Amino acid sequence: MIYDKFAKGYDKAFAPFEKRFLSSWRRETLSFLPENAKILEIGAGTGANFKFYPTSKCAVASEISIKMLAFARQKTNSIALVQTSAETLPFAANSFDAAFATLVFCSIPNPEKAFAELQRIVKPNGKIILLEHVRPPGLLGFVFDFINILTVAIIEDHFNRQTAELAENAGLRVLEVRSKAFGIVNLIVCENKEKAKSPVNLMI
Repeated sequence: MIYDKFAKGYDKAFAPFEKRFLSSWRRETLSFLPENAKILEIGAGTGANFKFYPTSKCAVASEISIKMLAFARQKTNSIALVQTSAETLPFAANSFDAAFATLVFCSIPNPEKAFAELQRIVKPNGKIILLEHVRPPGLLGFVFDFINILTVAIIEDHFNRQTAELAENAGLRVLEVRSKAFGIVNLIVCENKEKAKSPVNLMI
């Protein structure tokens, strides 16, 4: 697991970025979550979002890296921590009122499967909030296409994903996209659509 290798120095490496802009973006992202609800974080890392969680009926943070979770555990005694991948969430259907992820979908091998899992475990009309670095518009996008070749090979990070489009294609309702840092980062507000009901077969 590549993120196990980064766990020890992760907070220190990101500290300057957290101070300058990441913390405020995290706060803004989590402000879209409902109060007193059941919420799930995908890819909690070392727990950088914990201090911005709203008052919740139940809060669960999932993370695939066991070493990242070890550092996250030091930052909370009220959030349930679960080791799992975003593509295989061990929760029943309609378990949560809302879910969110920050800087996570760039590193998920199969984002379509992760979105399908979110649709399954979040209740109909529940919010799914994402803060993600994405492929920016214009010429800068082509620069990111080149960088992507290196980041995928070295750290399994996809620099040129168009996450809002992926979310919409997966079946989520994209309500708002807030562009940040010249379009390099998007705050994406989604809503889970009503689940289709199975047809009723009437025996005559």
